[in-house]
Amino acid sequence: MNSRKTKLDENTARPDYWFMAAALLLAFFGLMMVLSASGIMAERYFDDKYLFFKKQAVFLVGGLVLMFFSSRVSKKFFYNLVYIWLIGAFLLLILCDFTPLAVNAGGAKRWLALGPLRLQPLEFAKPALVLYLAYFFSQKQDKVKTFSVGFLPPFAITGMLCLLLMLQPDFGGSVFIAMLLFFMSLVGGTRISYLLTSLIFAGGAGYMLITSSPYRLKRMTAFLDPFKSAKNEGYQLVQSLYAFGSGHFFGEGLGAGKQKLFFLPEAHNDFIMAVVGEELGFIGVLAIFLIIGLLLYRGFKIALAQEELQDKFTAYGMVLILALGFFLNLAVVMGTVPPKGVPMPFVSYGGSSLMISCLCTGVLLNLSRGKV
Repeated sequence: MNSRKTKLDENTARPDYWFMAAALLLAFFGLMMVLSASGIMAERYFDDKYLFFKKQAVFLVGGLVLMFFSSRVSKKFFYNLVYIWLIGAFLLLILCDFTPLAVNAGGAKRWLALGPLRLQPLEFAKPALVLYLAYFFSQKQDKVKTFSVGFLPPFAITGMLCLLLMLQPDFGGSVFIAMLLFFMSLVGGTRISYLLTSLIFAGGAGYMLITSSPYRLKRMTAFLDPFKSAKNEGYQLVQSLYAFGSGHFFGEGLGAGKQKLFFLPEAHNDFIMAVVGEELGFIGVLAIFLIIGLLLYRGFKIALAQEELQDKFTAYGMVLILALGFFLNLAVVMGTVPPKGVPMPFVSYGGSSLMISCLCTGVLLNLSRGKV
């Protein structure tokens, strides 16, 4: 009787409305900025300036449905199918690497074409890995300090995901997945000595991959001083910095930015925050930072409030997906890390990224019921 009452209480308890409000604000702000950043380009190449806006609006509706579903469904729907989600992520990556369904763009195969839809398997691998790691660390706490049980399995699984990503190739995606593993292992209880050793090996592997590829090496050297190659490898970063510099305090005005006029590549995708900086200025970027800060604060608070270990690790991992997306994207567009394809959660154009951001939000809202 008491367990039934507890279940009813959890189903009727309110979720964290502050967290939900921050996520929705970012999502609708992103929709507005996609319209502003993509209109000129869409009209020139597709004769429809609302093309990307309409697609993003459809993705947002789908994302909100997914958010509602994942916030209401039983946790067992995610927990009992952990290996199904993980196998699904592997299958999507394998299809992307070895079948004609893959879309080749810019010399890489990072998307799957399924009829009119394009999916990016990397985005679906992120929550699948988090669910697996949350299950693993919650069930293996008594052996998590051992090498054979606590270290090898999660690192082997993540290593295989990274290998499949490198076959696309997607160096930035591999780094993202590896960072998820590192931070999940850090709170999961893995020995620090194992983590430090793995960092050394990962750093060495990354150095070898960069120096063995002229393309990656040029991007690295361009990142260190983009203005030396402002017309080649450093072009995108230079244009991004020009956009931020042009915004000053209050910005040029919504829709009045000039860098999106075919100067800044991927203005509506990974570099959309540069358009925000130009059009809304320091005030606009600061407002986004405050909303992101609120979302992450409430997200980590949800994780800390969980009583069950698997709930705690799952919530932490879902916030981590969003946090890494925010920080890596902002670091790239501001020139503090080498350029890599990391979309801004909720804001950048792209259905896969938006849907997974909404999924993470829904799971966190689910876990927040009656907890905060």
